[in-house]
Amino acid sequence: MKRICVIDGQGGGIGSAIIRKLKESFEETIEIIALGTNAIATAQMLKARANRGASGENAIVQTIKGVDVIIGPIGIILAHAMMGEVTPNIATAVSSSSAKKILIPLSQENVEIVGVTPVPLPHLIDAVIQEHLKKFYQKEEK
Repeated sequence: MKRICVIDGQGGGIGSAIIRKLKESFEETIEIIALGTNAIATAQMLKARANRGASGENAIVQTIKGVDVIIGPIGIILAHAMMGEVTPNIATAVSSSSAKKILIPLSQENVEIVGVTPVPLPHLIDAVIQEHLKKFYQKEEK
């Protein structure tokens, strides 16, 4: 069973939306691990039906070592992002992980990604599932 890690912070709204869509698309064929930069984010993602969850820097750094895919907003690879909730250790661990990373280009940081057009969050989440995650799994099955 593939292990997908969803990382979010602050209120966990983005992570929760991702997890709901993952459950809708893949049901119980994948294991979803919710990792929040804080307990509120983790609790919200668990309410969205993640299989397991944990909070904080050490939980994120240690857990992502054993997952196949990491999904989250682009801030999870930027030290001090999400109002400081993404520590340098989290950003380093995520960016250097051997797991496939699917990053959503939403940012409240002072970072702009050239060539990315503004798209509503629900459409971005659909793209995560349809254009990136399903292709990744189809390639792995071959």
